[in-house]
Amino acid sequence: FVERERTPERAMKLGIQMHVAGLSLSNTISILDSFGIQRSRKAVQDWVQKADLQPEGGEAPNQVALDESVIRINDQQYWLYAAVDPDTNRFLHIRLFTTYTTKLTEIFLRELREKHDVDDAVFLVDDADWLKTALQRHGLYFRYERHGNRNRIERVFIEVKRRTYSLSNYFSHVEPETAETWLRTFAVWHNAANHPSLVKRETA
Repeated sequence: FVERERTPERAMKLGIQMHVAGLSLSNTISILDSFGIQRSRKAVQDWVQKADLQPEGGEAPNQVALDESVIRINDQQYWLYAAVDPDTNRFLHIRLFTTYTTKLTEIFLRELREKHDVDDAVFLVDDADWLKTALQRHGLYFRYERHGNRNRIERVFIEVKRRTYSLSNYFSHVEPETAETWLRTFAVWHNAANHPSLVKRETA
């Protein structure tokens, strides 16, 4: 993407990565300033939006942990749907909805199936009826599981909530679509941090 101030692409990528990794907008622009890149908080927010990142497709997981969790935006509740591969702890798909229903779950599953080969995967779900009904309608196999591999998605949601709570001011002054773009960008950063080759190097 291109922006008028002609900030070097590497600087924009660094700004996006620092922000979604946990730095506030103020700290992000402060570090950029130390490199001679003087930009505003809004500029960093715009970079995230213009990049419009989202988790890549093409995966064929054996299991998929499926769940939704409440995210607060402008003091209103929204439901963050997520599908995570418990073997890699990486996001497969992520969407933000105004509520939770079987129909919305079907939309999420349709998008997930378009991106990934999940038809033979085992979906790990809790006791939410709308999740089970949507999976049945799509002919997908699921298993009720409270612990085990399904704990992976719970840990992912804990991290997502920690980040959104730390960005309470940011999430109080944006449209839901803007917040969803930020959440997808966070998912991309999270996936990169959990890339198998990187995990192997860190544990070697």
